[in-house]
Amino acid sequence: MTQPICDSYEEFWPYYVAMHSRAATRWVHLTGTLTGLALSAYGLARGRKRYAAALPLIGYGTAWPAHFLIEGNNPASFGHPVWSLRGDVRMIRTMLAGRDHELAATAAKWLAENG
Repeated sequence: MTQPICDSYEEFWPYYVAMHSRAATRWVHLTGTLTGLALSAYGLARGRKRYAAALPLIGYGTAWPAHFLIEGNNPASFGHPVWSLRGDVRMIRTMLAGRDHELAATAAKWLAENG
């Protein structure tokens, strides 16, 4: 599936969620991002600046394979890196708020209309 042309982040958001239609993909993203964030914070608190690399390495290192292996698609970050990062934060925040079902509904709706 090719990425749609989006003129705004709000247009991009439903597509981004649809590229994470399976709960397993969303949970891999959450786990990788939070693990990378925790290691980065730990390292920086200890004065080890190289630990800052943990966030992108672990975050993307777990998320991208999930797209290929679980979703069977390409990461949205390949076409829209800044909007994808913003989407990842929003998706994780939504999940941590206990509203993963909203993401599943958004993905299903976008895929039904565009898939």
